[in-house]
Amino acid sequence: MLLKYFTFLSLIFVNVLAEEKDVVELTDDTFSHELERLENTLVMFYAPWCGHCKRLKPEYAKAAEMLLGNDPPITLAKVDCTESGKDSCNKYSVSGYPTLKIFSRGDFVSDYNGPREAAGIAKYMKAQVGPASKELSGEACLKSFLDSDEVSVVGFFEKEDSALATSFHAVSKKLKEKVRFAHTTAKSLLEKEGHKNAIVLYRPKILQNKFESNTVEYVESMGDIQEFINKNYFGIAGVRTRDNEREFKNPLVVAYYAVDYVKNPKGTNYWRNRIIKVAKDFPKLNFAISSKDDFQHELNDFGIDFVKGDKPVVLARNANNQKFVMKDEFSVDTFEAFLKDIEAGTLEPYLKSEPIPEDNTGDVKIGVARNFDEIVTNNNKDTLIEFYAPWCGHCKKLAPIYDELGEKLATEDVEIVKFDATANDVPAPYEVRGFPTLYWAPKNSKNNPVKYEGGRELDDFIKYIAKHATNELKGFDRKGKTVKPKSDEL
Repeated sequence: MLLKYFTFLSLIFVNVLAEEKDVVELTDDTFSHELERLENTLVMFYAPWCGHCKRLKPEYAKAAEMLLGNDPPITLAKVDCTESGKDSCNKYSVSGYPTLKIFSRGDFVSDYNGPREAAGIAKYMKAQVGPASKELSGEACLKSFLDSDEVSVVGFFEKEDSALATSFHAVSKKLKEKVRFAHTTAKSLLEKEGHKNAIVLYRPKILQNKFESNTVEYVESMGDIQEFINKNYFGIAGVRTRDNEREFKNPLVVAYYAVDYVKNPKGTNYWRNRIIKVAKDFPKLNFAISSKDDFQHELNDFGIDFVKGDKPVVLARNANNQKFVMKDEFSVDTFEAFLKDIEAGTLEPYLKSEPIPEDNTGDVKIGVARNFDEIVTNNNKDTLIEFYAPWCGHCKKLAPIYDELGEKLATEDVEIVKFDATANDVPAPYEVRGFPTLYWAPKNSKNNPVKYEGGRELDDFIKYIAKHATNELKGFDRKGKTVKPKSDEL
């Protein structure tokens, strides 16, 4: 049994080494020398105890493997900021982990602001060090370029300095981190492909289907090249990931299931093709497929804790960001009916909300999604709203001060409200990106709330509210100083 245990440990150790073997380990002694030797390098400054670093490491190692043999060469390296690389980390002002920076022959180029998964890291780095558009000299080059699992855009030009070619190269420089570009002026290739002055978007083989063309051609009469690429890049139903999710705009319909083009491309496309079959008839809506595991947080926002079985779960947001859940089990027919109901506006939006409190008579009112209009929007009072998270340390520190504020202003024409933004949908036009977030909503301008950026002591709140209240407070003047009741002025 003991022998089996040590064998198991040794296998783990070998696997770890295998994952890390393509990443160069740097120290203060080797940092400058190694980077000067290497043509293009992405360096991860890390701390061994850092959770984000631990999550990034396997993706970083995979990216290093994917970049082997790239032309021009790209190396991925790492340096431990807590031990042998302290001086190097200090030199480049590393204050958080992981921090990634790009170098060329020892010179710092830029901070890395790209994706944090393997394919995204590799794609981003290729865009940084190579030309925005690869020149193709013949048929073999085109075939090799298109042998990819990514969308590719190729410009075919009779003259390299034509207006279309110039516009193409300008767009390729803008979009090089997202799109693979190539171009050619080779007459033999232009004749064989049948394009003289055109730009062609090629869908990768893995995403091709019978419901949309494998290629989309742009000609000058279409107008903006970048708009053409953005419109056609994802096709009828794009593969939406954590790295590209912001590129998908409302109104958006997303099918969540076991999307995995590495381990199960056939099964992934089985459902995607059924989605496309219906989606092609609804051009006013945008569509995507997403991994149910990668987007569990979105499923939670729609009240779904777990996706059972293989069939997709379909969720949608309309142009106003209202949420809708397809309640029926997925089929071509139920999906089509759901989309028709969305376009007709006959579905009731899903609202994530805690129950409305049975007793809400406290000095600080409790807001939830289902009573927000009553407690805030239509209360005919100036309102200060705190959007908080129960686990947030700053929120806990603010709580007693906020309660005291409610007590101080209990008789004023002002409502003090708290709202758990983790358990309730935050209504528009409020935006919450951190906790606590506070807004001031004047009673005559509830559609234009103002983000509160002042201090968080009791006096800070009172001075702010006294100054901005629609009607002057009874107990405080406009500067926030206490006003004595008239009965005391004898």
